[in-house]
Amino acid sequence: MSHQTELLVADQSLLHPLHHPAEHADPLVFVEAHGVYLRDAAGRDYLDAFAGLWNVLVGYGRDELADAAAAQLRRLPYASAYAGYTNEPAALLAQKLAGFAYPELNTTFFTSGGAEANESAFKTARAVWKLRGKPGKFKILSRWHAYHGVTLAAMSATGMANYWKVFEPRVPGFLQAPAPYPYRFDDVREGETVGTAAARAVEEAILVEGADTVAAIIAEPVQGAGGVIVPPDDYFPTLRAICDRHEVLLIADEVITGFGRTGRWFGLQHWGVSPDIMSFAKGITSGYLPLGGMQISDAIRDALLSAAPENRWMHAYTYSGHPTCCALALKNLDILEREGLVAQARERGAYLRRGLDTLLDLEAVGEVRGLGLMAAVELVADRATKAPAGLGDAVRRRCQQQGVLLRVRGDVVMVAPPLTISEAEIDRIVETVRRAIQG
Repeated sequence: MSHQTELLVADQSLLHPLHHPAEHADPLVFVEAHGVYLRDAAGRDYLDAFAGLWNVLVGYGRDELADAAAAQLRRLPYASAYAGYTNEPAALLAQKLAGFAYPELNTTFFTSGGAEANESAFKTARAVWKLRGKPGKFKILSRWHAYHGVTLAAMSATGMANYWKVFEPRVPGFLQAPAPYPYRFDDVREGETVGTAAARAVEEAILVEGADTVAAIIAEPVQGAGGVIVPPDDYFPTLRAICDRHEVLLIADEVITGFGRTGRWFGLQHWGVSPDIMSFAKGITSGYLPLGGMQISDAIRDALLSAAPENRWMHAYTYSGHPTCCALALKNLDILEREGLVAQARERGAYLRRGLDTLLDLEAVGEVRGLGLMAAVELVADRATKAPAGLGDAVRRRCQQQGVLLRVRGDVVMVAPPLTISEAEIDRIVETVRRAIQG
């Protein structure tokens, strides 16, 4: 029995994320990686055009990251960060992040990933309104096509119904409004742009529910898993004003867009907007170890810290402030800064977009969109009607057969490679996608 066969036998004991046997009949078994390439047990290399799951920003095989983790494991592998305790890497990383994304966000709570970060944000939004004497403000508003995780509350905020089906009922108090999806938004009224119309739809949802019942809206700067939906430039400034007008907190889900993916350190920076709460994960460690977190505004921090002992913020995770994960994150941020990878994401993202734009000569391509190194090609059966083409998964499989890994959502082909990708490797991605669409 070959080693690959042994691994496939062992894998039968594993329940995978989004598991269904039809999707796992012939899995790739990855055994090593370097740069932007993954290698399977059969010795074949694949260009990872999706950076794992959006997250391997600095590429694979970084000895500096392995060394940082190993050194911390030898020194202090784990320590509780519950109140009354702290550790050096967690404290230094929190200090590094203070004001790093947005000037008003100077306090960080660490989690193990993005879903936990969003759960923390939801609970904190509810807590702060209770502490401010408005306990009726508990509802969380999100947008269709949103992805915020699949723990129970995060799933309830996720605006894709296929994630709900076998787990409903959802948590009460979660609702969705239309997304700022320019290619498919069809409710623009006289005097509106798509951006102001989509923001108006959010305000209407707030008013229907009653502003005195809505605690927060959570929004990805660019909706990632929902199809790389880039909002119009006037959307987030308008949304921020709506939140302020109705005393609704703005939670920025920067799990995908944080730490350089869009060509800026954080996504909302493109529009000069600051959130009240920000969730992050993925890129903070480039996926080398699990780490996420939530940052809160100074006003929210002050409300939590001034609460009476019996109203303390009773929220916690065993691995919050994990010293090894935090030590690796500090080194990862050092690499991103030292190598100028955020600026490189902006430059290579523009190069990727120019390449993907050439696919518009194919009748099946309805739109190409993106921001920084996250891009999408939306396939259609007819450009006039924008009817679905039903080609997405076939394109993904054809790309994989040609040694390029990417993801799709329906007919949206999504590309988000490591920030270290070269122009030659981008050319290969574009040409592979072209051949896959052509069949």
